[in-house]
Amino acid sequence: MQNAKQLDQWIAEIARGKTEALASLYQETSASVYAYALSVLKNSHDAEDVLHDCYLNIWNAAASYRTSGKPMAWILTIAKNLCLKQLRLRSRTEELPEEAWKDSLAFSEEMTADDKLVLQQCMEELSDTERQILVLHAISGFKHREIAACLEIPLPTVLSKYHRAIKKMKAKL
Repeated sequence: MQNAKQLDQWIAEIARGKTEALASLYQETSASVYAYALSVLKNSHDAEDVLHDCYLNIWNAAASYRTSGKPMAWILTIAKNLCLKQLRLRSRTEELPEEAWKDSLAFSEEMTADDKLVLQQCMEELSDTERQILVLHAISGFKHREIAACLEIPLPTVLSKYHRAIKKMKAKL
């Protein structure tokens, strides 16, 4: 993933109406946004809707963005708010179908089919919160403090759930 300066630069260019910057930002960050939305919504269609709405909101809100050195946190806050809106509309979560995790793993071109299958089976062993924390840390590269702020849970809880998720995955392997 690009560094924060590059993401900030693209957001500034988006504020000036540069569609190429939006395309670059989307290409660089969409896998993380989709994985996060999928971990919250547990439905690939809803996650895709949130993904696209997120970048529409970025386009519309880029002019009001003030850099704090954490553009991915800003992007994921937009995604989080869209997920919460979707959950309120739906008023309940659904079980994550097997094909949805396969879809989310399709973003990674470096993984073999066998790797994706093993990862998918391991992810099924995790709770929703453990899955979200693991996706945000291991796939999206967020620090534990950032995850705690994003999910609005205490840092010690994030750390314990992350370590518990890792243990569950190791046991499954």
